[in-house]
Amino acid sequence: MEVAEDSRPLLTINTEKGLYRYNRLVYGVASAPAIWQRSMDMVLQGIPGVKCIIDDMIITGKDDAEHLQNLDAVLGRLAEYGLRVNLDKCQFFKNKVSFCGHEIDRHGLHKTQKKIEAVVNAPQPTNVSELRSFLGIVNYYARFIPNLSSVLHPLYNLLEKDRKWCWTKDSDEAFKTVKKLITSDEILTHYDPNLPLCLATDASPYGLGAVLSHIMPNGEERPIAYASRSLSTSEKNYSQIEKEALGIIWGVKRFNTYVYGRHFRLITDHEPLISIFGPKKGIANTTAARLQRYALFLAGYNYDIVYRNTKKHGNADCLSRLPVKSESNQLADREEEAEVEMFHVSQLEHLPVKPEAIQRETSKEYLLSKVYDNVTRGWSVNFESKEMDPYFTRRSELTSHQNCLLWGIRVVIPPSLRSQVLDELHQGHIGVVKMKSLARSHVWWPGIDRDIELLTRSCAGCQAVKKAPPAAPIHPWEWSSRPWERIHIDFAGPFLNSMYLIIVDAYSKWPEVIPMKTTTSSQTIDVLRTVFARNGLPSQIVSDNGPQFTSEEFANFMKGNGIKHITSAPYHPSTNGLAERSVQSFKMSMKSSKKEGGSVVKKLSNFLMAYRNAPQCTTNESPAKLFMGRNLPSRLDLMKPDVRRKVEQKQCEVRERRNSVFRKFEPGDSVAVRDYRKNHNQWTSGTVTAQTGPLSYSVEVSPGVPWRRHTDQLRSSNVPIQQDLNIQPSKTVASQQPLKPYLATQNSSVPNVEPQSLHPSSVQPSALSNQLVPESRYPSRIRKPPKHLNDYVP
Repeated sequence: MEVAEDSRPLLTINTEKGLYRYNRLVYGVASAPAIWQRSMDMVLQGIPGVKCIIDDMIITGKDDAEHLQNLDAVLGRLAEYGLRVNLDKCQFFKNKVSFCGHEIDRHGLHKTQKKIEAVVNAPQPTNVSELRSFLGIVNYYARFIPNLSSVLHPLYNLLEKDRKWCWTKDSDEAFKTVKKLITSDEILTHYDPNLPLCLATDASPYGLGAVLSHIMPNGEERPIAYASRSLSTSEKNYSQIEKEALGIIWGVKRFNTYVYGRHFRLITDHEPLISIFGPKKGIANTTAARLQRYALFLAGYNYDIVYRNTKKHGNADCLSRLPVKSESNQLADREEEAEVEMFHVSQLEHLPVKPEAIQRETSKEYLLSKVYDNVTRGWSVNFESKEMDPYFTRRSELTSHQNCLLWGIRVVIPPSLRSQVLDELHQGHIGVVKMKSLARSHVWWPGIDRDIELLTRSCAGCQAVKKAPPAAPIHPWEWSSRPWERIHIDFAGPFLNSMYLIIVDAYSKWPEVIPMKTTTSSQTIDVLRTVFARNGLPSQIVSDNGPQFTSEEFANFMKGNGIKHITSAPYHPSTNGLAERSVQSFKMSMKSSKKEGGSVVKKLSNFLMAYRNAPQCTTNESPAKLFMGRNLPSRLDLMKPDVRRKVEQKQCEVRERRNSVFRKFEPGDSVAVRDYRKNHNQWTSGTVTAQTGPLSYSVEVSPGVPWRRHTDQLRSSNVPIQQDLNIQPSKTVASQQPLKPYLATQNSSVPNVEPQSLHPSSVQPSALSNQLVPESRYPSRIRKPPKHLNDYVP
C-alpha cells in the first residue's frame, strides 16, 4: 500500500548506508493496522457472509451453493484490487474453523484449545508484570466465564498502586480457580439479527455484570456474550441505585455494537430504575445529576426496560458479584471516575467543616447511620419511624461518597454540625433567598429552609440594619376650611450662610420664608409673632420635633395663643410633607438662580412672588387667590391691555350720548339745592361755599349748615327759595282734585310770573293752601301736546 507523499518523511529510517524512507506501508507504524483494516473493509464492501480482521478472512454461507457464491465474489474482488492469498494458509469447506483465537461452528463460539493450554500451563506470577500478562490471557475469554470478576478480585488487589507484592492464600486460590473455569465447556450462541436481543445487567458493592442474550423462538435465553468488571474506588461509594444505573450504562456501552440501532429488552432487578429510565416517563427535577446524565445517554437507544426479581436474575447477578476489570473500558471509566471524584471532593473540601468530621458525626448519629446503611446496601420497604420519611422519599437520589451522604450534589449534614454550616452560609449576612440558593448548591438536611429563616430572623446584626418595612398607605391631612387655619413650619438650612423659617398655609399653600441668624425658641417665637400680626393666629401648627418646637417656651407660646401644636413622628419627615416639599422647592429655586446674580433678598423675593402667583396642582388656583382673594399684580400684568383707558373712553361715549352740558359753579353763587328731607320742598336755596370734587360742591343752606351735593343736585338760581315748615299739604284736596296737566295751545300762553311775586312774603297763606298739589315722586316738567295734533281743530 503506497504511502502519501506528505507522510513519507515521517517514515524515515537511519541505516549504516544513510537515511531512507519508506514508500509503502510497513509493520510497526501505529496507525498501520487501522489503515489496512479500513482498506480491506472497503475492498470487501457489499459481499455478504464475509468478515476480515487485518489479514485473517472468514467466508460463510447457509449451504454449499451460497458458500461457493460468496467465495467466488471474494476471490473476484481480491483479483480486482490486485491482492493475492497464500494457498497453503487457506482452508476450504470446513464445518469448524479457528478465527481470532476462537473456534466457530454452527453451534456457536468456543474457546480454542491452544489458548486454554496457555492459561492452564501458566506459572504462578512472581511480580505485577507477570500477573498482568496472565490476566490479559484470561480476560480474552471473559465472555465465556460468568463468575470471572469475582474469582479474580484477590488478584486485582495486587495491582493496586503503591501496594507491596504479597502472594497470599486467597491469591493462590483465585489463581487455581480461574484455571478450572477456563476449561469449562461454555458455548456462546451466534448473533442473529433476526432474533430479539436481551441485555441483563446487575451491580454488587464491588462489581458490575452484563449478559447479552438471544430470546429463542421457544422463549429460552441463550447468551451471546458475558461481561463484568470491578468498581473503582469512587464508584464503590455510589448509592445502590446509582450502581445499578451504572451497570446498565456500562452494559449498553459494552455491547453497543449489538444493541445500537435496533430494539432490545433491558432487564434490571432494581425496580426504581423503571420509572427513571422508562422511555415513556419523564425524569423528576430532583433526580440526582448523575442519573439524569445516564437517562440522557439512554435516550439515544430503542429499548423496553423490564423489572426481574433477583432470584430470577442469576446470570447477571453472579457476574456483578464476580467482576473482572475490562481493559477496553478502563480509559472511559477512569475519565468519568476522575470527573466524579474531583466534583465530590470539591464539594466536601469547600464545606465549613471537614469531611472527616461529617463522616464521624454521620456514623455517630443513629438516623443518618441507618440511612447510610440503606443507601449502600439497599432500602427496606417498611419503615416505622416518621423521621426516616424525608430520606425514604429521596432514596432514589441519595448517594454516598467518602462515607458521607449526598442528595444529588448536596452533602447531608448531621444535626451536630448544622449550626456551623448555617453560620457559614450566613457569612456576609446575606438574605434568606440568597442563603437558600447557596445551600441548594452545597448542603441539605430535612427542614433546612425553615432553619435558614429562623437564623436570619434571630440574627442581631441583620435586624439592626434591616431595611424599613414597606411604606404604609398615604393618610392625607384633613382639608382646611379657611385660609391660615392650619400652617406647617420647618427650618431650611444652613443654606446660603443663613437659616430660613418656612411657613406654609395648608389651605392656600401660601408660603412665608423668613431668614434667621439663630434658630432658638425665643427667636422663632418673635418671628412667628410678626407673621401672626400680619396674618392672624392659626388654629393649628404642624412641625417636626426640632428643639425649637419642643421646648417649654414654645409650648407656653402655643398655649397662650390657643394654638394646637401637632408634631410629626420622630425621623419621619413625610408626616410634615407640605413643609418639607416647600423646603425643597425653595432650595431648588435658590440654587437654580445662582448664576443670575443679585442679592439673596432679591432672589428670595422673586421666588415668593412667582410661587404665590403660580396655580397649584392640587387646587388649580394660586396661593394668592385663595389666601387674599386676588392675584398679586406683577410684571406679567403689564402685558395686558390698558383697562383704564378703555373705561374712560366708554365714559366719554356715554356722556356724549346724553348731550349733557357741563356745569360749573363758583363759590358765592346762589343755587337751588336738592332737599331730601321729608315734608320739605324738593329744592331749597343755598350758596356755594367751596368745590369739594370734580363734580361736587359744598353748599350752605343756612348759617353754619353746609350740604355736600353733586352737580346734578344743583341748579343755578337768583331767587331765594324759602319753605314754610308750618304748612302741611291737604291730602283731601290732593285726593279730590287730582293734578291735571296743563296743555298749552296756540291761543294760550304761559302767564308771566314776576320773581317778586314768588317771594314767600308776598304770598298769602290762604292762596298757598288753595294752590297745594300732591307731592310728585319725579321732578315736574313742562308738558307739550304732540305736534301731530296741530292739524286737528277742537
